[in-house]
Order: sequence, then structure tokens, then C-alpha cells
Amino acid sequence: MAKKSELSFEQAISRIDEIVKALEKGDAPLEESLSLFEEGTALIKKCSKQLDDAEQKVTALKKGPDGAPEEVPFDVE
Repeated sequence: MAKKSELSFEQAISRIDEIVKALEKGDAPLEESLSLFEEGTALIKKCSKQLDDAEQKVTALKKGPDGAPEEVPFDVE
């Protein structure tokens, strides 16, 4: 498996799903469960940061004074 830092957003989400399913089964030894939990927590943090970064890049189009579309920051409306 690729390192956590090398996983794409989609791969990280898929791995989180695998981890959740493994933990829900409840048949993993304690040490393995803790390791899975720590891995999942790190992946969630990574995905959250990626989403925050993407949100900052999103722009909304609105009509400018001359009717032409102009880009404005996502959080300004």
C-alpha cells in the first residue's frame, strides 16, 4: 500500500472505508484495532485538510458591472 502522504483523496476515502468496516467487524486484536484507528484518524485529518484547501480555491462567478462574468472568492457574495 502507498504511504498515507502519497494517497489521492479518493484512495484515502476508500482506505478509511476499509478501516471502518474492519473495526465494525470487531474481530481484530486490540493492538491491530488501535493501529487501524490511528491510521484512520490520520487519513481523516489529511482528507479534511485537502477539502479545506480545495474550498479556498473555489471561486463563484457573478455578473460584473458590464454584465460579463467575473470571478470572486468563494466566501464573498
